[in-house]
Amino acid sequence: MSLENMISQFEKRAATSEPIGGTLKFEVDGVGILIDGTGDTNTVQASDSEADCKISLTAEVLEKLRDGDINPMMAVMGGQIKISGDMGLAMKVQSLMG
Repeated sequence: MSLENMISQFEKRAATSEPIGGTLKFEVDGVGILIDGTGDTNTVQASDSEADCKISLTAEVLEKLRDGDINPMMAVMGGQIKISGDMGLAMKVQSLMG
């Protein structure tokens, strides 16, 4: 999955979700995708900026999450997903995954 494709998918879901109330960065195979939900809407961009919450994972795991082929909690417990920062924001990820 290309960076542009990942950003596009997040943009579609972020546009229809309530603002998340902070900044959330997905670090996918070392590339940052920042979701800024501090304003009236969620915005998505490629960025390595700091965020309130960071979720690190591979593109393969991200695709499995998107498709519902993997349980998010089990992926975290199994070390496939690493979360640092504001756990409250991490809990809002489901609304951005479809």
